[in-house]
Parts: sequence; structure tokens; C-alpha cells
Amino acid sequence: MEDIKTPYNSVLSIAGSDSGGCAGIQADIKSISACGAYAATVITATTAQNTLGVTDIHAIPISHIEKQLDAVLSDIQFGAVKIGMLHSCEVIKVVQDKLGEYGLNNIVLDPVMVTTSGHKLITDDAIACLKNLLPKVSLITPNIPEAELLIDKAITQDNMQVMAKSIGEQFQTSVLLKGGHINDYTIIMTDVFYDNNTGEVSIITNPRVHTDNTHGTGCSLSSSIAAYLSLGEPMLSAITKGCNYVNKAIVAGKHKTLGQGNGPINHFGL
Repeated sequence: MEDIKTPYNSVLSIAGSDSGGCAGIQADIKSISACGAYAATVITATTAQNTLGVTDIHAIPISHIEKQLDAVLSDIQFGAVKIGMLHSCEVIKVVQDKLGEYGLNNIVLDPVMVTTSGHKLITDDAIACLKNLLPKVSLITPNIPEAELLIDKAITQDNMQVMAKSIGEQFQTSVLLKGGHINDYTIIMTDVFYDNNTGEVSIITNPRVHTDNTHGTGCSLSSSIAAYLSLGEPMLSAITKGCNYVNKAIVAGKHKTLGQGNGPINHFGL
């Protein structure tokens, strides 16, 4: 009997490394794997990081990032791509060029620009370059501070739908506007999806979980959405499943401990 082989549903994560394992590439690999896809990576930077914060960042040379991209893209077929923090215009340019060269689809970009405390993580020049990349991707997943930085307007619970659509129309891409930073006293968390292909707005809700173990949720959400896209799910279904997956992982990690600071979600629900 012939041995029939089937390909992996593969996702490429392009992001930085978190030595503490809560966020970045490490969170991406866990999320993609937990959602049933295969994870490959291109590392743009390494960090000295733990649950308490980041103490050092080492940028990977552009030539090596380019070689990583060529190595995986010339060999592996990817059903989706997740992009995390791109810290400079040079990194953004090489990533944009390679994605275009290899004709990749289902690109999910988490526009990591602002820390939880409100501090910018990338320069103004890099933010401008990132804005030029947005029309080239399938979906962006900003939180409220990042979305406000993109559109230069205040976002509230009442105008989230309007703002998601406005961002999508301005940058010609679909938008998942994450509502975690709004009204943290509510029992329901609301995310808004604007579909740039149809012009429709959808609401995704999940129970709000009160916990400090949320380090890496943005990375985990964007990579889980990419995983579901690689498995053939339509965009809205992939987003809904990704939001549900992360919510369950937050619940599963609520009573876990790791280190002295903000711990991660429990990606495998163990």
C-alpha cells in the first residue's frame, strides 16, 4: 500500500524573541502549535526579558534577517504569516520586499508599537514605515493605544466600530480592534472586526478575565488567527476562533504562577 503523505498547514512568524517565553516568537510557536498548525520562524531581534520587563534588546543584522527569510520561504509553503514587532525601517523594508517577492497571502500583522504603560517601542520613523506596510497585509490587530497612534484620535467603547472602519479605510486593510484596554471593570470584553473586502463590521465578545497573567496575549492572538487561516478558515471564523482560544488560555493560566511579575497565558490549557 502506497504511503500517502500530506503537507503541514504551516505558519511563518516574523518577530522578536522573548527570553522569558511569555511573548514574541515563543508565544507564537506555542499558539500556532496549540491551534493545530506548524510554526516556522524568522527572528528580528532578541531580548533579555522576563516577567518583570525587558532589560536589553539586540537587533539581528538585516543581512541575517534576509537570509532567514530566503531560507524558509524558498523551501516551505506557508498558509499564513504572522508579523510581530518590526523595530526599524530597515527591518520593515526587507520583510515587505520578501513577502512581495514570494507572493505570500493571509498576512496578519500585530502592530506592536506601545507598551501596556503607554510607552512607544519603536521610533517615529519606524511607525511611518510601518504605516506604509499596512496596505500590503490581510489583517492588523491593534490594541486601543496602538490604534490611537495610527489614526491620531481617541477611541472609546462607543466609537470602536466607527474607528475600526476608519482605520481599515485609511490603511486599506482589515482590522481587528482589540477592546482589552477599555472599561476593564466590565464582565464582557468586546473586539471589533472590520472586513476591508466587504465593508462589514462584526463584534466578537468573550467573558473578561481579571488576572495579571496576560503577558503575550497580543502575540498569541495574532498567531492563533494566522494558524486558523492556514487551516483554511475564512477570516471572520479564524478571528472568532482565535479570540476564543486566547480567552480560554487566559482562564487556564489565571491560577498559574511564573516568575515575580506578569505571567503568560496557558497556551495548552494544562
